[in-house]
Parts: sequence; structure tokens; C-alpha cells
Amino acid sequence: MQRNWSGRKWVGWVGGVFLLLTRGIAAPDWPGFRGPTGQGLSSASQVPLHWSASSNVVWKVALPGQGWSSPVVADGRVFVTTAVNTGPGGIELRALALAAATGKVLWNTEVFHEESSGGGLHQKNSHASPTPLVAGDRLFVHFGHLGTAGLDLQGAVKWRQTELKYSPVHGNGGSPLLAGEVLFLSCDGGAKPFAVGLDANTGAIRWRHERETDAAKKFSFSTGLLITNGIRPEIISPASGAVFSYDPANGRELWRVSYGNGYSVVPRPVFTQGLLFIGTGYDRANLLAIRPGGEGDLTASNIVWQTARSAPNTPSVLAVGEEVYFVSDAGIATCAEARTGKVHWNERIEGDYSASPIWAEGRIYFQNEAGLSVVVKAATTFEVLARNDLGERTLASPAVTEGALFIRTKDHLFRLGAHSPAARGGG
Repeated sequence: MQRNWSGRKWVGWVGGVFLLLTRGIAAPDWPGFRGPTGQGLSSASQVPLHWSASSNVVWKVALPGQGWSSPVVADGRVFVTTAVNTGPGGIELRALALAAATGKVLWNTEVFHEESSGGGLHQKNSHASPTPLVAGDRLFVHFGHLGTAGLDLQGAVKWRQTELKYSPVHGNGGSPLLAGEVLFLSCDGGAKPFAVGLDANTGAIRWRHERETDAAKKFSFSTGLLITNGIRPEIISPASGAVFSYDPANGRELWRVSYGNGYSVVPRPVFTQGLLFIGTGYDRANLLAIRPGGEGDLTASNIVWQTARSAPNTPSVLAVGEEVYFVSDAGIATCAEARTGKVHWNERIEGDYSASPIWAEGRIYFQNEAGLSVVVKAATTFEVLARNDLGERTLASPAVTEGALFIRTKDHLFRLGAHSPAARGGG
């Protein structure tokens, strides 16, 4: 199935903040992985500070199948993806919409049906790990090597793209990024990794760029970030061995910074204080602060500072004001000065971490794999404000809207807040 959408324009990034100027996405909504900025920041108010499995739960809904895609919220609805087993090796890849106010399932669409999923899964991955993306009246869902699709917000599939074949390692991960009318995807499998730009209206391939690095292991799972550097837009996309900058229009490689054999790179880039923050993946995580700009290989000239101390393999960095915050997979959180790397604090918080932290109302929310959220003050002195335990395994990053947090666990989707909201968006 392939039908054209009428063209709609999106206007971009100022100082690294993505301003979605499309109908239907209010500022407090959370339309994609890491929210409206792509960097984990929310302007919402009355965001809950305290909750448990039995308190401040507005609703709790069991989700079918399995998936670690994060929830996204737009126009009064919550969107998630999932993979439902249909027999030996078979799966249905589905997209769901729920009313944000009530948790009622509004639609549940089968996007792809696969008799064989191909490739094994890591215990911390799923066939539905990439997070959906809402832009105006369009929903984009990505299932890695199994396919990508564009839907409308009523759940009708407008196009499907199944030409992007590669050999997955541990499943899929990187989420889609919209740059104007180009839908950007990273396709970093076990061999011959590449990046691709699709026509957002049809799913047709606009450009494809092969990634060539010295890394022995080629697979990675990162999500790209669109920035404006001076007057030119750039897609920043980490891969095994190097981070790349691409021209969104044609996929031309603008520059790269290499980091040796780093592989299985997961964290999404962050852009703040004129610097990009890039995680280098396994086997030994490193965090690089890179000055973007220029042409060609910038490895020797544009790394401003770096650290391996408590650097994350999986969670993305969070930038607030003049500081960056990050947490290692083993649960050591750090606050550092963005421009210099000077550490303000480095503290152990409980548990292991895969979800990326978020900021709202002056607080940093860290969500651990056991379902415990540790909330700290966004400040250069360490202060724990709350510990909130849902008691269910979670690897997905939270979503934020006015007065609410949405957290996906292994089996459920929670809306957390102090009171029941007024119904909106078909709930």
C-alpha cells in the first residue's frame, strides 16, 4: 500500500531546540523519543513528583505483546508499538493509540505480519523497541529490519517500506527522526551498516549512505538528532566506530569524529552550549564533547573534552542550563559543567539503568530497570527529592505532558498524576 500525503513543512532547530510548528502538537506534548526537543526536556507543569503502584495512578492498562518502545503523546492520545507472537517465529507488529485521559484503546492496527522475525533478541531488546514519531497528522513507526510505515492518527496505514534489509544483531533499536520531509533512519546491522533518508510522504528511499569505519563490530542502535549549526541543518548520527554528520537533503557526509572500536552505541546525541555529547558504546563507554562544524574527519581537532568516568552505555545524556546530567548503566549519576567537563557531583543511585533521564519543573527523573524512579534536583549540588517504585520491570523512557507522566513497563502502560484529567482527544 502506498498513498501520498499532501506536503507539510516543519521548521527546525534554534540553539538545538526543536520547535515543532505543526498543527496538533502543543508545547507540553511528547511527540517522539525524548520529547519535543529530542533531548528529554519538557515545558509541562504539575508533573507528578510522588507515586507508587497504588498511589497517584490515574490509570494502568495492560498492553498486548511485548515492546520496549517508549510512549509518545500528542493531541490527547498516547501512541505505542508492540510485537505479538503468532506462533513459532511469527509475529504481528502493531501500533496502538490510547486516550491519554482514560487509557481507553482507540485503535490497534497490524502494521506488519512476519512469519519469521529473523535474528535473535537480546534480553533487553524487543521487536518493537524503536519509539514512534508523531508529526502533525502523521504517525511514523519503525521496526528496524522488519519495516517502517507511515500512518494517520486514526490508525490507517498510508505507506509501508520493506526494502531496507540488513542482518540485525540483538534486534532493533534506533528511532525515526524527521528532517523536513525526510524521515531519517540508522540501519546498523552486523555487516555493511548504512543510514537512509526516506520520503516522509511515500516511504520511498531518497538517499542512502554506507557507513565505513574501523570498528570490528558494526551493529549499533542510536537515534539521530537534527541540529542547526550556523545556518546549515545537520543530522548527527552515532554508529559503531564514529559519529557522522549528514546533510538532511541528500545524505552527503559533512564530517565525522572517530572513536575506535566503540560499538552497540545506543545513546541519542545531545546538543548544548555549542557542543555535541556523544556516547561511544561498548566495550568501554566514553562520553565525548564535540564541537560540530567543518568538513571531513574532525577527530584530531574537534573533541573538546571526554570522560570514561560513569559514562553511559545505554541511557542518553540530559542537558539543562550550563550542566549535563548522565547515569551509567550501573547506576552512578553525574552532574558536570557542559563546556569543560568539570564534575559537580557523582553519586550512586539505586539500580541498573537503560531508560534515558528526563527534565521537568526543575527536576531530573531517572527511571531504573526494576521500575524505581529516582528524582533529583537539577542543580550543582546533589539532592534526592523522591523515590517512586512501580514494582515492574521497565526499560522504556518516560513521556511527559501537562500534569502527567507516562511510564511503560513490561506488561503495562501507566498514567501517573495527582488527579484524573478532563477527557480530551476521543477518550
